[in-house]
Amino acid sequence: MVKTPDELALLRVSGRLLASVFEMLDGLDLAGMSTLQVNDLVDRFITEDLAARPASKGQYGYEYVLNCSRNHVVCHGVPSAGEIIADGDIVNLDITLEKDGFIADSSKTYVVGDATPAARRLVRLAQATMWKGIAQVRPGATLGDVGYAIERHAKRNGCSVVREYCGHGIGREMHEEPQVLNFGQPGRGVTLREGMVFTVEPMVNQGTRQVATEADGWTVVTLDGKLSAQFEHTVAVTATGVEILTLRRDERRM
Repeated sequence: MVKTPDELALLRVSGRLLASVFEMLDGLDLAGMSTLQVNDLVDRFITEDLAARPASKGQYGYEYVLNCSRNHVVCHGVPSAGEIIADGDIVNLDITLEKDGFIADSSKTYVVGDATPAARRLVRLAQATMWKGIAQVRPGATLGDVGYAIERHAKRNGCSVVREYCGHGIGREMHEEPQVLNFGQPGRGVTLREGMVFTVEPMVNQGTRQVATEADGWTVVTLDGKLSAQFEHTVAVTATGVEILTLRRDERRM
């Protein structure tokens, strides 16, 4: 689970490249685009502009470079030419990128146009919940500390955290040990050590935390049909705290 300095250097490169994908997307008006158009745009940007590989494409038999999860879709939304992003939607784009054998993973929920105040609040809360978890990352802390901070913040704000899906170690493989749960008890679980690299990626629901998987075998939705939002970063444990490998330019001022 612990990466060498050379491996961390390569992971930083992958993380910076993946951050640039989101910075490209930040400049787009997603309203009116199909989710497949977004997928194809990201595919071209990663392969042609960045000379990298979209790591999700072909993983576990998945055909696309990203997950595109709108409104009540929690995660693993499958791009489609017939699914059009509309004004007022919230849409999570979950993207992975591999460069020189090492993978970075990140996601962001976009507010499209004139979304409701409740939708905007959920997106802000999901992002803040991720930061609460990341703030716990340092040598000697535990993954229980991370999960506890995540769920506590969501619950204090009247929302729930999905338990069926979680963060994960990452490096040469997309999914490595350890599992990074979005709930837990302080002081419990794996103790963090310098050089560990993993994702923090809470999925926050407006209503109940219960979810269901649709007939395509991929798309996960809220059981009550209410909105869900997610943010994700790949992070590394440093000697003094945490380094966010997929940090975007707009977040450096936060």
